[in-house]
Amino acid sequence: MKGYLNLFDFSKKVDYKTEILAGLTVALALIPEAVAFSIIAGLSPLTGLYAAFSMGLITAIFGGRPGMISGATGAIAVVIVALAKSHGVEYIFATVILAGIIQMLAGFLKLGKFIRLVPHPVMFGFVNGLAIVIFMSQLVQFKSADASGVLHWMTGAPLYIMLGLVLLTMLIIWGLPKLTKAVPSSLAAILVISAIVIGLHVDTRTVGDIASIKGGFPPFHIPAVPISFDTLKLIFPYALIMAGVGLIESLLSLNLIDEITETRGRGNKEAVAQGAANFITGFFSGMGGCAMIGQSLINISSGARARLSGIVAALMLLVFIMFGSSLIERVPMAALTGVMIMVAIGTFEWASLRAFGKMPRHDLVVMVLVIIITVVLHNLALAVLIGVILSALVFAWESAKRIRARKYIDDNGTKHYEIYGPLFFGSIMAFNEKFDVLNDPDEVIIDFRESKVVDMSGIEALNKLTERYKNAGKKLHLRHLSDDCRLLLKNADDIIEVNVMEDPYYRLAVDKI
Repeated sequence: MKGYLNLFDFSKKVDYKTEILAGLTVALALIPEAVAFSIIAGLSPLTGLYAAFSMGLITAIFGGRPGMISGATGAIAVVIVALAKSHGVEYIFATVILAGIIQMLAGFLKLGKFIRLVPHPVMFGFVNGLAIVIFMSQLVQFKSADASGVLHWMTGAPLYIMLGLVLLTMLIIWGLPKLTKAVPSSLAAILVISAIVIGLHVDTRTVGDIASIKGGFPPFHIPAVPISFDTLKLIFPYALIMAGVGLIESLLSLNLIDEITETRGRGNKEAVAQGAANFITGFFSGMGGCAMIGQSLINISSGARARLSGIVAALMLLVFIMFGSSLIERVPMAALTGVMIMVAIGTFEWASLRAFGKMPRHDLVVMVLVIIITVVLHNLALAVLIGVILSALVFAWESAKRIRARKYIDDNGTKHYEIYGPLFFGSIMAFNEKFDVLNDPDEVIIDFRESKVVDMSGIEALNKLTERYKNAGKKLHLRHLSDDCRLLLKNADDIIEVNVMEDPYYRLAVDKI
C-alpha cells in the first residue's frame, strides 16, 4: 500500500518550465481528440472533455508512469457506441464505473505483470499500426462537408491553405529544436499557426467548427439506472471489454514510454490508477478512457518526464472549458493536424522496416498481422491479443520440434533413451516416434535428466508408453522425473527408478543454489 501512496519522487530534479509548457501543449492537442471520440460514441462533446480532464488528472497524480497522458480514446468509444445508441448515456456512466472497479481489481491482484508476455514483434506491430491509425485519422481534416453533410476531399484554395498550414506546422516542429529547445516545438507551432490564421484572417477550419467546448466544472451525477441484476447483466460485458481494452492499451503505452525514456514504470499501480480514474469519471459525467499514446508521445517529445506535465494538461483543459473556450475555438485544426502527423512519424518504428529481411519469418507474419488488424479494425487490444496467441502457437510449434532422444545399449543389454527437450501437448507425437517397443530389449531405461514433463498431455503420453511396454512383456524404468509425475503416473512406484528429490545430481544443484 505504501507504494500506491508514494506519489511524487522529490529526489529527481524537475524542469518546471518544460513540464508546464509540455502540459499546455498536450491540453491543446487533447481537445479535438476528446471531442472527436465522444462524437464517435454518440455522446455530447463535453462528455469526452470531462473524461479527458478527470482521467488525465487522476492518472497523472496516482499512475505508475509519470509523463503518460490519459483521456477519452477511440478504442473505448468503439466499445460503448452500441450501448450508447440502445440505452443512452446513463448506462454509459454506469458501465464506466463498473469497468473502473474491474481495473482496480486487476491492479490489486497484480495482473499487470502479464503484459510481459507481449513479444517484441507484437510491440512492433502495435506501434506501427498505431502510427498508421494516427496518420489516417488526420486525413478527415482534408475533407469538407457539402450542403447535405456528405464529406468530400477539399479542392482548390481550401486544400492549398490546409496543406500549407499543416506543412508549416511540421516544419516548425522539425526545425525549431535544431535552433532552440527553450519552448516545446509543438506548442510553438500551434501558437505560430494560430497567430497567422487569426492575424491574417485566413479562412480555414478551427476547433470551434467541430463543436463548442464551453462548459462548467464536471457535475457530480449518480447514473440514473435501475439497481438490479438485469442492469448488471446488460452492462457487465461492455464493462469487462472496456476494462480489458483500457488496460492493454495503457500497459502497452507504458512499455513504449519506458523504452523511449529508458526508465521503468509500474504496471500494477497504473492499472489501479486507471480503474480509480474510470470509477470517478463515471460519477462526473465522463465517458471513461485509458492512456492516450499520441498525447503521451507529444508530452514526452516535449521533454516532460514528471507528473507535473499531466497535472498541468488536465487543469489547463478544464480552464479552457470553463473560461477560455472562445480563444481555443479559434485555434486552426491545421496546426493540431500537423502536430498529430509528426507524432505518427515519430511513433512508427522505422527500424522494423530494415529488419524485414533479417527477422524470422513467423515474427514478420505476426508483426504484419497485428498492423493489419490495428489499421483495418482500429482495435488495438484485439490486434495485440491475436498477436500474442499466434506468437504462443509458434513458440509451442518450435518447442515441439526440439524434443529428441539419444539411444544406446549398455554392456548389460539394457537400452537407454536419454530425452532432451520439453514433453508437452505439442511434442507428444515426436516423442512417441522415438521408441521401438517391439524391437527393444527386455529392459529399457528412459532418462528425463535433460527433459521436463510440462503438462497432463505429457503425463498421459507416458502412461500410454508404459502400457505399451507392459503389454510387450518388457520392463521399463523412468529416471529423473519430478514428484508431480510420481503422483500422476499410473503404477509410478513400479516404473520410476529414481525420484528427482533423491537424485544426487539434483541435490548438488540445490546446494549450489
